[in-house]
Amino acid sequence: MAEAYDDSSVVEKLYEYGERLSEAKDKSLHVGDYAAIIKAASEGTVKVKQLAAQLIPKFFKYFPTLSEDAFGQQMFLCEDEELGVRVQAIRGLLLFCKDTPENLSKIVDILGQLLHQAGENVERDAVHKALMSLLRQDIKTSLTVLFKYVIGNPDEPSAEEGIREKVLFFIRDKVFPLKAELLKPQEQMERHITDLIKQSLQDVTGEEFKMFMDFLRSLSLFGRNAPVERVQELVEIIEGQADLDTQFNVSDGDHIDRLISCLHMALPFFVMGASSSRFVNYLNKHILPVFDKLPEERKVDLLKNLAECSSYVPPQDSRQLLPSIVQLLKKHMVRRKLEEMNFTFIECLLYIFHHLAHKTPNATNSLCGYKIVTGQPSDRLGEDFSENHKDFTERLRTIDDLAKAMVKKLTQGMTEQNKAMSAAKTDEEKNIIKKQKLNSTIGLRTCNNILAMIQPLHSKSPSFIGDQKINLSWKEAVKPSVPSTAPVAGNKRAAAGANGSGNYAVKKGRGAGGVQNQLVNRALEGLYHGGRTSSRGRGRGGGRGRGSGFR
Repeated sequence: MAEAYDDSSVVEKLYEYGERLSEAKDKSLHVGDYAAIIKAASEGTVKVKQLAAQLIPKFFKYFPTLSEDAFGQQMFLCEDEELGVRVQAIRGLLLFCKDTPENLSKIVDILGQLLHQAGENVERDAVHKALMSLLRQDIKTSLTVLFKYVIGNPDEPSAEEGIREKVLFFIRDKVFPLKAELLKPQEQMERHITDLIKQSLQDVTGEEFKMFMDFLRSLSLFGRNAPVERVQELVEIIEGQADLDTQFNVSDGDHIDRLISCLHMALPFFVMGASSSRFVNYLNKHILPVFDKLPEERKVDLLKNLAECSSYVPPQDSRQLLPSIVQLLKKHMVRRKLEEMNFTFIECLLYIFHHLAHKTPNATNSLCGYKIVTGQPSDRLGEDFSENHKDFTERLRTIDDLAKAMVKKLTQGMTEQNKAMSAAKTDEEKNIIKKQKLNSTIGLRTCNNILAMIQPLHSKSPSFIGDQKINLSWKEAVKPSVPSTAPVAGNKRAAAGANGSGNYAVKKGRGAGGVQNQLVNRALEGLYHGGRTSSRGRGRGGGRGRGSGFR
């Protein structure tokens, strides 16, 4: 009973101090009352501490001589054993910078640390709400402080690791979705957060990098009407993540994964006019010469991405890349029908060949023995490349025959699959047949594409497919548009597709087109299941290095 009486007495006293301070015109004359509130907070019960946690920040600005004691006591209350005390103390933190904005960065810093400590939902919500209030009060300062945890402190990596993760989650879940409301003035603040993100990319997982790039793409600064130099800025960020300045080591699986994933991520920006030169030149110099040494599952991922990129390779780079592509084509276009071949490889390589050759047709004179006149010395028309032409066309005829035979085989197989589907009784049987039919459908697309691309190459003066009439087999089929009889208000023209199919919305990224890219699917699956360790650093071998999460 005595303890209850003491608690009630102290609470009553605190109310008395609070009322007196509220009514006083010159509050500085009541410094004793404020000092008593601070003292009570350090000695009182739960009710006393909760009330003190409200009063300390409320009158903080009037007593600068006690500011250190007051602030320190509020921090102790934020870490109190009782949840109710902690929540009340966290809510009170906002008042420390309401009229004294110079304290805002310190409060944001503290709240960032409290994100890591907050265990209960109500406590976490209190921290979130406090941070959101401060973001609305001063978005630039608040973001700068929060991103210090994302960028990290190399001197204390392990101490900040847990805080960094919680701050990242907060930025992802609370800040990014409200960018239109928070980032004002828009252009200035979009530029500021872009700069902060750039500083954060030295040490990120694949998941984090994708998250940041998706966010940057969503900003007006880099929107559909952005100038090419801004789009190029995003490509340069991706190039940095791909480590295009390093010597390639074919045994470095992390770098291979990261390189192909970054090329995949850069494709929408090539569509928007950014240069693919650095990626193309790196692939030509370092990757294609050791193509056979790449992991088998990575070869097709690389060729698929390069195929989609080929439409946007400039003429000079096309001339440099074409010999490597022709060499790969000859290697994989078998001369004897008994040899095994990979039809997807052939589809990709023929597609790349057509698009590169369309931009630099006379380069095929020496490579394939074609007779194409452009009037340039590089035509090399006076030289005899007939053996090259004979070899190339023989390979084309062999592939043509093999593709036709495969079309016949797949068509017959689909007929049998349709019969099997009618006879199937269990869902398991039906699912197996559905997968078989899907594989057959994609196989038919692949072979038909090969046949369509071989046909114009038989002549000594062939035509090269430089438009995007060929819909790559792993992309969804084009749905024909229904012509409108009258204009509809508010409709906008769809963005041009990566392969002319119209199924590649710039805003949604390349995946919106139904790309069946095994690497990216694997990478993203791995990303969303972690990929971080307690060690840090940019090394490819471990930690939160840039290779982490791209597998």
